[in-house]
Amino acid sequence: MDRRRFLASGLVLLGADLWLRRPAGLFAQEAPAPLPATGFPDLAVARGEAGAALGHALDALGGIGRFVKPDQVVVVKPNASFDAPPAWGATTNPELLAELIEACLNAGARRVLVADHTMGNAERCFQRTGIAAAVAAFPKAKLVSLDDENAYVPLDIPAGRALRQTRIPVLLQKADVLINLPKAKAHAATEVSLGMKNLMGLVWDRHVFHAAMDIHQGIADLATALRPHLTLLDATVVLKTGGPNGPGETESPGLIVAGTDPVAVDAYGTGLCAWNRRMYRPEQIEYIRRAAELGVGSLQLDALRIAQVG
Repeated sequence: MDRRRFLASGLVLLGADLWLRRPAGLFAQEAPAPLPATGFPDLAVARGEAGAALGHALDALGGIGRFVKPDQVVVVKPNASFDAPPAWGATTNPELLAELIEACLNAGARRVLVADHTMGNAERCFQRTGIAAAVAAFPKAKLVSLDDENAYVPLDIPAGRALRQTRIPVLLQKADVLINLPKAKAHAATEVSLGMKNLMGLVWDRHVFHAAMDIHQGIADLATALRPHLTLLDATVVLKTGGPNGPGETESPGLIVAGTDPVAVDAYGTGLCAWNRRMYRPEQIEYIRRAAELGVGSLQLDALRIAQVG
């Protein structure tokens, strides 16, 4: 597919002239409004084919309508960072993404923006991962490449210990809801990549996380300021070795781990399998432990209400 046809299929190259017309005030600088107190579980762990598991997970948490209201703009952050096919387990399952887009639109969302700052060429990454095809099936969904530096704005991180400021996409100003759709996989630098690690795809200069600071502290710091309303961890197929880009050893738990607490989701994801042939407890993954210390969420799984569904 040539570049012109690819853009027509739904990719938006994010430009400052398009988004800087939005009013001031960053969505991502404001923590999500607390949901009403309910009897819903803290985490829903759903098993099955991608679509069925997503439905079970959302139902257990009160339904997609608990998070997405009519006429809202939803940003979905998958992991499309690498030029890798879905079978490698390095990127978000495109079938799961399609099911989520459909659920948001059925809830009345005005638009769903699927956005990532890919590590490789955006066109190749979106195509080979299947993300482009998943988004193109929905006229009210747009695929956004976050590879234009001019389309980022500063974000202060007051609670950060190492990361005190970064730059995030101004498209978040347009959003009412942020849903994180990460992939569970091994990672060479952080042992495992889960939900909070996936948020690095919403900053411009990820190099500083690796070169200028302790990456674990940087991820934890970012999580204090960039707060998804919902995290849906894709563990349908997991990459156990060779992460983050693959190929490597895979396993098919057929699971989705869903919750509003990003630390709790990642804590549960830590125990899904042996990452790089080693089992970990949540507190042994430094960015999870440090995020909990910063008050982002809880890693004490035995104190949480966890629903096993599907």
